[in-house]
Amino acid sequence: MATIPITKRGAEILKAELHKLKTVERPWVINAISEARAQGDLSENAEYEAAKDRQGFIEGRIQEVEGKLSAAQIIDPSELHAGGKVVFGATVELEAEDTGERVTYQIVGEDEADLKFGRVNIGSPIARALIGKEEGDTAEVQAPGGIKAYEIMAVQYI
Repeated sequence: MATIPITKRGAEILKAELHKLKTVERPWVINAISEARAQGDLSENAEYEAAKDRQGFIEGRIQEVEGKLSAAQIIDPSELHAGGKVVFGATVELEAEDTGERVTYQIVGEDEADLKFGRVNIGSPIARALIGKEEGDTAEVQAPGGIKAYEIMAVQYI
């Protein structure tokens, strides 16, 4: 199985979700199923069906998270020594060449990506355009509105 890059913070979030699923969600749904069974006829018991559906979701998510963690290559950005190059986990400050607007992005794995918090997926067009570049370089990104050029102002490993 191929490894999946994930930051240390992202791995901790997945581990916390897995712990909650196993220690809170799973016992809750088992209890809900047993309570619904106690009500009698299961063929017309909506609570039983809902609890069984929820159990299926929880068990599927547990398997999914365990699979991701077992295939994860955990990368701690603060321990990277990439010589100023943009790599997975790096935080990059960019300036749009046309507007002068500055943005900061951290390049992360698929499960961690959240544009609201400045975290972009390693597979996104902007991350692909930035990988391997250094401070002072220009990255051209194919955006829906056409090609956008960004100058790399700073690269940090935090």
